[in-house]
Amino acid sequence: MSEPLRFQSLDVPAQPQAGQPLIVTIDLVVTADLVFDPDVSVGICASDGSMVYAGNLRQQIGVRWLPAGNYRVRWLCGALHLTGGPYRLIADLWANRLGVSTKYAASAADFVLSDASAPRPLQGSWQIESGADTPAIESLGWHRGSNDWFHRHFDHAAETVISYMLGNSPLLQGRILDVGCGDGITDLGIALRCAPELLVGADPFRGFDRLPEILAENRLPASLIPSCLRFDAVDANALPYADNSFDVVISWGSLEHIAGGYAQALAEIRRVLRDGGLFFVHPGLFYSDAGSHLGEFSDESLFHLKMPREKLREFILSSEPRRMDRSGHVASSAEYWQWFTELNPITVSGFEQELRALGFEPWRVALRTADRIEYTPEIQHYPMQDLAINELYVSAYLRKPD
Repeated sequence: MSEPLRFQSLDVPAQPQAGQPLIVTIDLVVTADLVFDPDVSVGICASDGSMVYAGNLRQQIGVRWLPAGNYRVRWLCGALHLTGGPYRLIADLWANRLGVSTKYAASAADFVLSDASAPRPLQGSWQIESGADTPAIESLGWHRGSNDWFHRHFDHAAETVISYMLGNSPLLQGRILDVGCGDGITDLGIALRCAPELLVGADPFRGFDRLPEILAENRLPASLIPSCLRFDAVDANALPYADNSFDVVISWGSLEHIAGGYAQALAEIRRVLRDGGLFFVHPGLFYSDAGSHLGEFSDESLFHLKMPREKLREFILSSEPRRMDRSGHVASSAEYWQWFTELNPITVSGFEQELRALGFEPWRVALRTADRIEYTPEIQHYPMQDLAINELYVSAYLRKPD
């Protein structure tokens, strides 16, 4: 198997001047369809082997991934304050392989300082740009930032599941099921990072049919979808999979949307997950600001609990949401209202009891809370915990009786 990235050239001035700027130019090629956490490190060694500088691209520019193509990286040293003599600059190329930062290529160049400058710690800055016929850095989701739908799901959500909540568990290289996978972007991010035996995204609404189109919009090829990833248009209440057939089950923002309740879906998840398997779940909490799924209509905290239901309905149906990026999907106000009326009223305490009753043993739990709750007469009867906790993330081992 060829390396996923390699050097094309390393350009270092042979006789730079002490006290003057130094520009190192590194041309590299990404040969894989995509590499995660690519990095370039630079070290400068004196003739006695001592390291006078060490730094890397990711310290300054958080490159999350790069698609196939040509790239130019520059390291710019503002002033080369070193004693005279010979030096060697060593450059290495790194990328993430199954959660481990791996060195894939190394190159070196020698230079000589014929004059000298009073030694000082070297300071450097980094630049990266795309070459011809390669997607521009500025067009990539991670560069567009936290408001970008693709970045939030392909990077943030996938990495939250993989490392933050599931601790890069070896089970992620087995068989994975995502219940309520939506457009499949997060599943793609997980499949490419973990290389599982199988990852099945299940969702009856077939949002995953748009995944090739979404990839094209993000300057990525449909060939990026690996053979281990497949999608099934099936209902969580009747999963067509054998008992104990998955090592990991994921449910991100889906249980609250199962019309009529999610008890049967949880039972099905328990059935298809093997004993000792991992369950990651991030359910929407109805009584929080985030859990209403109506934040695009108003900045008023907990407005969905303060208005009488009929008045809230009129407000939503007569208002135009300040639409967030949903990777091309545009919903009507009527659809927002329908989704709201179908939401299951999940609370942290109630959900914990339901999980434990099914044999799920919590492993990692993360809560995201509101800064402050301003109680008004309309919400006095709601528990503080329910209003203050915006988000719940849980990973749990399933313990089935012998």
